[in-house]
Amino acid sequence: MPFEQHSDPFEERLSAGLRHAGSAFETDRAALVTAGALKGRRRLLRRRTAVVGGAAGLALVGVGGAVLLPGTGSARQDGASVGTGHTATATPAPTPVSGDALIRTLEKLLPDGKFSGAQARGTGEKLGPYAHLVFDDGKGAAAVEVGLGRVEPGSDEARQVTECPGKAFTHYDSCNTTRLSDSSVLMVLQGYEYPDRRVDTKWWTAELLTPQGQHVSVSEWNAAAEKDAPITRDQPPLSPTQLKHVAAASAWRDAIDAMPSESKKPTAQPSATATAAEVPIAPTLKSLLPKGLTVSEASGDDPGFGYVVVDDGKGKSLVQINVQADMSDVAGELFGSDAETLPDGTKVATHQGPGEKGGAGVVMWTVDTIRTDGRRVVISAFNSGAQDTAASRKAPVLTMKQLREIALSPKWL
Repeated sequence: MPFEQHSDPFEERLSAGLRHAGSAFETDRAALVTAGALKGRRRLLRRRTAVVGGAAGLALVGVGGAVLLPGTGSARQDGASVGTGHTATATPAPTPVSGDALIRTLEKLLPDGKFSGAQARGTGEKLGPYAHLVFDDGKGAAAVEVGLGRVEPGSDEARQVTECPGKAFTHYDSCNTTRLSDSSVLMVLQGYEYPDRRVDTKWWTAELLTPQGQHVSVSEWNAAAEKDAPITRDQPPLSPTQLKHVAAASAWRDAIDAMPSESKKPTAQPSATATAAEVPIAPTLKSLLPKGLTVSEASGDDPGFGYVVVDDGKGKSLVQINVQADMSDVAGELFGSDAETLPDGTKVATHQGPGEKGGAGVVMWTVDTIRTDGRRVVISAFNSGAQDTAASRKAPVLTMKQLREIALSPKWL
């Protein structure tokens, strides 16, 4: 089965709604003010969808809001075996690697067992190469798949591909990033298919990125399908060491090199936060927090987004903030007639309500602002260390007045 995107309605409403079809959605203050704020989750989503050939038949939401509607690609393609071919021409066209060849490679890399349900796309197909099968080593059927693509070396996406996500947004049992002898970076994450754990399907993944930008993503589950399938075993079949072995196989890099040049070349995704990236979000947020708070977790260097988990001695509280540029075109949808307008033209909207991620007793307090130049700063605080875990305190650690002061700080300019 092709890679499947874990959707987040608020992120989708930001990217698909605000930038392209905002009028198609009903105005929902809770959705709008939190839209795009879950960058920690987005890292994980990007790993599962940014691989070229990611989600067949699914609408992929790009970082800048472009909705990519992939066409229908054939399931299998006959052709050459794994490896790169060269002709005598000055600019040789790569020899395609078929979907069948990718399946055979995957089968050879797995331990002894039975295989079924094979699906694949070759390197010459528009949606890009991937291989999927159901593997049974005698202890239960399990889905295993490989996605191949390219990421621009040194880019923000390249860093995020192999960076463990923040636990404030993504629940997992273990995550480790290591550098291999050839300078490739490998992340192995042992997590769950459903972030809210409503079904205990485990999802383990290895993400390999070479210095040349070759990206290999290997995923496995403890069920015969990613979703809507009974759990067949306690753990996925491959250990973290075995996952690393499969991801590091040179055959995958050969297949990536066999992709057409237009498919190999990563394309930059425009972002609503692109021009706001010069502001160091997480460090700035921490500098604006009241004294006396202990920070137990903080985001990395993601442009446009930052979060901290803080504690004043009365329980953990998640605080997250987005800084977005050029949002004037959607100001009318974000800020209604009841929004406050300051003397300098800045608009301010506030919201206090229940959390959106299922945590028992969780509340969300938000201050949303937009300057006359279109720069939007929206900050939210919760009475829990994560949105989908039970409340750890009666109210968020920051008052609405403090949230307002942080959002209106000139430091974001």
